[in-house]
Amino acid sequence: MAETQIHFDKLEVTHNPEENRFEIQLEDLLAKLDYMEDKDSIMMMHVGVPVEFRGHGIAGVITRTALEYAKSKSLRVIPMCSYVRAYIKRNPQYVELTKVRNG
Repeated sequence: MAETQIHFDKLEVTHNPEENRFEIQLEDLLAKLDYMEDKDSIMMMHVGVPVEFRGHGIAGVITRTALEYAKSKSLRVIPMCSYVRAYIKRNPQYVELTKVRNG
């Protein structure tokens, strides 16, 4: 039985607003970032990558896509997930998205 080759540098993130998540299909498994969005903020709840696909930067790809979405919509990011918090700390260009905006 041949193993399917995943090209981690060419992963495609899909935004699935009906399920409130960003996702990547990995063979028959799903990596995802769950969120809750309101008119001016997005709460990033959880990033999950199947165990057999961890360590390839998949969580980072999904998180970056979600943060870029928030930026494009001028949404304040509320990072409930420890991974998202750590990602923002490692990528300070996204810190501004977590700040409260006045008026």
